[in-house]
Amino acid sequence: MEIAEIFGTHGAEYRAKYGQRMPRSHLRAMSDIESCRTASLGGQVYLCEKCQEKRYSYHSCKNRHCPKCQNDQANQWLEARKGRLPVTHFLVTFTLPEELRATARSHQKTVYNILFRASSQALQKLALDPRFVGGRIGMVGVLHTWTRDLRYHPHVHYIVPGGGLDGDGRWRCSRNEFLVPGKPLAILFRAKVRAELKKAGLLTHVDTQAWKKNWVVDLEPVGTGEAAFKYLAPYIFRVAISNNRILKLEDGKVTFQYKESATNQIKFSTVPAEEFIRRFLQHVLPKRFVKVRYYGLLSPSNRHLLEQARESLGDTATHTSAASTNTSDDNSDARQATESPRCCTCGSALILVRTIRRRGRQPP
Repeated sequence: MEIAEIFGTHGAEYRAKYGQRMPRSHLRAMSDIESCRTASLGGQVYLCEKCQEKRYSYHSCKNRHCPKCQNDQANQWLEARKGRLPVTHFLVTFTLPEELRATARSHQKTVYNILFRASSQALQKLALDPRFVGGRIGMVGVLHTWTRDLRYHPHVHYIVPGGGLDGDGRWRCSRNEFLVPGKPLAILFRAKVRAELKKAGLLTHVDTQAWKKNWVVDLEPVGTGEAAFKYLAPYIFRVAISNNRILKLEDGKVTFQYKESATNQIKFSTVPAEEFIRRFLQHVLPKRFVKVRYYGLLSPSNRHLLEQARESLGDTATHTSAASTNTSDDNSDARQATESPRCCTCGSALILVRTIRRRGRQPP
């Protein structure tokens, strides 16, 4: 069972009921996912001359919310991150409290930008304190808006090297199990979100109880160098739910599984197809919204500072090794791209016999 099948079976009914109120990004996501890797997007037909088997290879939709199109992107992103700093990295997660979620859903682009800005500034400011890191850190952040059972829960995950460059260009390491204190970070994050909402004219939309409660910021060490980015890669390109978690569509209801965070136990949820589609679509991001962002030493504009950090760590050998690995991988990918696909039955090379033209992208 796949999301595309659920959209194909119940999508028309959902659009007829809610289409006038649906954002274009939601309509586009449904259309793309339904047509992904089907003849409507075009593709190629291959033939095995030995056993006369035909293989149809259809194009992907490349929509960032499509569960079929994310694995390759995650692998490519991970390859580009090779050779990062050989220090302990931390996963830092900032979560918006329940009182802000209605405002976030109604003003997604504004509030998501505030979430990124407030969390990145809070973490960088606290890291500059000489009691903790005492230097300029680097960060990669990715926005998620879901819980494991598809409910609305906006939060940002950051991967952060454990250390930073001080004013003299020297690398200052954090402690192995400690980056910055969580409670002061949460207080600073809350204050910055409040200030940003006030500036945007949205403060009156939020229940005042939000500013009296404790906010949640989680920090945990996740290994060194490439291991840390391998840990983050699934977070970067993960969609709200993968096809392998959907168990069945029966009598107009969808059953899917998820792992409960508190107990790590597998749970099952059965909801009407309409409710499943609603839950999935609430995690479709606004058009052109950038969900992966780089700050400090890991910002593309600060590559010279990243090189300076490597030199300070004596990491030239690691960097050279990673570069040669990337070159080798690139050559391997190039060879793979020029090789003919193989027959699944006998293993012989397939030959291209026909190209299927794309039928044209329909308006949402």
